[in-house]
Amino acid sequence: MFDWIVGMVEHTGYAGVALLMFAENLFPPIPSELILPLAGFTAARGDLGLVMVIVSGTGGAVLGALFWYLIGRWVGCRRLKRWAGRHGRWLTIAPEEVDRAAVRFREHGGRSVLIGRMIPAVRTLISIPAGVSEMALAPFLLYTTVGTAIWTTFLASAGYLLEDRYQQVAGWLNPISNIVAAGIALWYIYRVATFGRRTSQQPAE
Repeated sequence: MFDWIVGMVEHTGYAGVALLMFAENLFPPIPSELILPLAGFTAARGDLGLVMVIVSGTGGAVLGALFWYLIGRWVGCRRLKRWAGRHGRWLTIAPEEVDRAAVRFREHGGRSVLIGRMIPAVRTLISIPAGVSEMALAPFLLYTTVGTAIWTTFLASAGYLLEDRYQQVAGWLNPISNIVAAGIALWYIYRVATFGRRTSQQPAE
């Protein structure tokens, strides 16, 4: 995969950076922690411009986030409640919790999206609840773009400054990504294990 990413950036330039960042949001195993520092290193060599690397990387990532937001909108609260009624334990949410979760996300969704777009392993996932809760498109795009631009600027600039040592960025961030992913997995296991106890404590509506 590394050679493929290198070849894509070297041969297609900004379009390749945008396409890779779009794909990274659809298929998380394609790592932005490698794509953007490599593009930053390419800019340091004078083959690309750093500002346009940031712009193209941000644009591609925002389009990928929009894809998952639209999936969330398609699912919606009603469909999610039906799924929760059938498979609530594995979704870790009961039907009566769906509306409350949607309300909480509408109240704090902007902050959640902004911060979530800068956290490895959460960056893609945060778009789905935004869509399910029917967060307005304009604020979603605003917070997504700002958070993504910060993340993109950080990674591309690190590659630009480190030059041929740009792979060190992935080495620094991979442990953080692993910790976050492990935390998400443990949280999911806990939610599944305690699902029956939590739903039995829900007040009757």
